[in-house]
Amino acid sequence: MAVVEQVAAPRAEVSDAKKRMASRPKVWSGLAETGEITRMLGSVVGSAVRHPRGYWGDVRENMFLTLKLCWIPMMASCIGFGFGAPGLQAGNIYILFGIPERLGSFFVMASVREFAPWINAMVVAGVMGTAITADLGARRIREEIDAMEVLGIDPIRTLILPRVVAITLMTGLMDLVALVFGIIGGYMAALLVGSSSAGFTASFFDNATIYDLLGSVIKTTLFGLIIGVVCCYKGFYAKGGPAGVGRAVNQAVVISFAAIWSLDFVFTTILLGVFPQIQVYR
Repeated sequence: MAVVEQVAAPRAEVSDAKKRMASRPKVWSGLAETGEITRMLGSVVGSAVRHPRGYWGDVRENMFLTLKLCWIPMMASCIGFGFGAPGLQAGNIYILFGIPERLGSFFVMASVREFAPWINAMVVAGVMGTAITADLGARRIREEIDAMEVLGIDPIRTLILPRVVAITLMTGLMDLVALVFGIIGGYMAALLVGSSSAGFTASFFDNATIYDLLGSVIKTTLFGLIIGVVCCYKGFYAKGGPAGVGRAVNQAVVISFAAIWSLDFVFTTILLGVFPQIQVYR
């Protein structure tokens, strides 16, 4: 009887500990996960800086795969969004003021600063980010990552580093293409609402600055870094079988979207504060 009581006591303590963990606010688990994602980011950056060779072949393959999977939906989304939301809606407002030719100036703010980077990041997260999470999650539940660790192979450098570098670089580079498609959509809307081609073009280039372009590319590159790290983290630590991989994919997309929106707010606020002259429309 004494032995049974001694065995039951530790089990009761473990059960009480699990109950206490479950009763903690979810904010604590969210903060802990944020810290783990940040630690993974530090590991990736540290590995890339200390040993900058040996992974660029995998980076090129992942960059090509990102471009192959993302450029068509990104093109369609940027043209459609540029034509519909900022194009037609803003065009109707500009018509009320009798200045439809000034619609090009609006697209410096709408497409270059905000919509094109945002849509580009959404497409990359929804297409390539989910693919990365599913791939790493499948490797985890098949115990391939565990086998690599037993063999002394660093899975962070082998699996995560090339994917993070590739998605970071390609998201920033594809922003340039997204800007073009977004402006094409706005140009089509401008012609539809009665603006002239020369008026739209002149108004756009009169207000566009190098700060807008650099800010857009830098911001989108940071979006890619967030997507890469978050999706790799959720896939790398997936658990619970195939259903767990599905949950990891869903969580990776949601977290990436929330982090992108938060960074967009902070980055744009800083950009407009440091360069207030870009807020003046000519």
